[in-house]
Amino acid sequence: MTKKKVTKDSTSVLLETIVSGIQEVKGLDIVILDLRELNNAMTDFFVVCHGNSSTQVQALARAAEKETIESLGERPWHVEGSRNAKWILMDYINVVVHIFDQESRYYYSIEELWADARITQVPEIA
Repeated sequence: MTKKKVTKDSTSVLLETIVSGIQEVKGLDIVILDLRELNNAMTDFFVVCHGNSSTQVQALARAAEKETIESLGERPWHVEGSRNAKWILMDYINVVVHIFDQESRYYYSIEELWADARITQVPEIA
């Protein structure tokens, strides 16, 4: 009997790569929202996190982008909010990354807006 080789789909690999980049710069309260079962969702997944300052928010976005470029050769299709760094949105088509400062994250409450999504809390690394 031969073992079946288990491979991850490209979206799962992209998710893991984005989260890894965010973790490198100590992104806070990282969650993944699985939107695949929801009607009218414009993407498959959201990754949501926050930083303690605009400098950290920018660093989180740069780290996620750097990790995806170096590991997968993939760049975001579109990026918004880099200038004021209160809410940076990175669109990878199947995955949309939302990086907030803490105040903006709680104000916009993405997790509550998409409460029907399956939410996975990413454990913090020590």
